[in-house]
Amino acid sequence: MVSCVGRSSLRRLRRRGGLARLLEAPEVASLVTRSPMENLHKLLLAGAVLGAGAGVGTALFALVTPGEERKQAMLKEMPEQDPQRRDEAARTKQLLLATLQEAAATQENVAWRKNWMNGGGGKSA
Repeated sequence: MVSCVGRSSLRRLRRRGGLARLLEAPEVASLVTRSPMENLHKLLLAGAVLGAGAGVGTALFALVTPGEERKQAMLKEMPEQDPQRRDEAARTKQLLLATLQEAAATQENVAWRKNWMNGGGGKSA
């Protein structure tokens, strides 16, 4: 409440005795003191709203997740399951390992090569 009302306004109210009247007003008193039943009611209402939100979220998650048949179909469609793709990935790994082994064995900077698959043919450091 203090942040909404400027300090000069509060000083004027204090001088006129209006601050005490303001605090004794029924609207302000109802904001300051609440019965325990009102607090319990608000707490239960907040719990119900949060529980309903969690229930809706869980229901949506259950609706969106694929079934077992769909999961198996998705696994079969993955690129890693294709034998040709697996062979290409294995060949790429072999070439990379061979390049790293060659780079470790020589003093040449293999990063300057135009074609990494072939040996030599670039600037040397």
